[in-house]
Amino acid sequence: ALRWAQVGFRGFSWVMFQGETAITLDDKGRIAIPAAHRELVAKGGNRLVVTYNPFEHGSLWIFPEKEWERVRDEVTALPSVKSVHRSLQMKLVGAAAHVEPDGNGRILLPASQRAAAGIEKRAVLLGMGNKFELWGEQAHLAKIRQTIGEAEITEDMLELKL
Repeated sequence: ALRWAQVGFRGFSWVMFQGETAITLDDKGRIAIPAAHRELVAKGGNRLVVTYNPFEHGSLWIFPEKEWERVRDEVTALPSVKSVHRSLQMKLVGAAAHVEPDGNGRILLPASQRAAAGIEKRAVLLGMGNKFELWGEQAHLAKIRQTIGEAEITEDMLELKL
């Protein structure tokens, strides 16, 4: 089940999402925000932003609006003369859709985003710190079954006390 926590540092406060929840999309392409997060989403203005995960196929990113504004501003500040910057801007900012949960805590995922990410009836919602990731069930299963090889371990990972 997904969990959240509010973390503070020097007067700043942000949301920390974590956990995994199996989600079923209804016939209209809506998902229900897990009950544990609805109050927090409402306190944050009751608005979320859905966009593509620009780094991995098979998932969408869902940001609280305030966090999205920070990400959007950083991405749009990148010089658009570089092709990779334009690609990132297109996938994140160009595709961003603002959504608001209805009275039952459901959000409508844009059909074009669902189709491009391959998200159908069954999906998995992951709390990933500052955002959610919504994965198609099969893409999630394939990703979670991949192990991290020794050659892929970064210097930063070596510092972790796992």
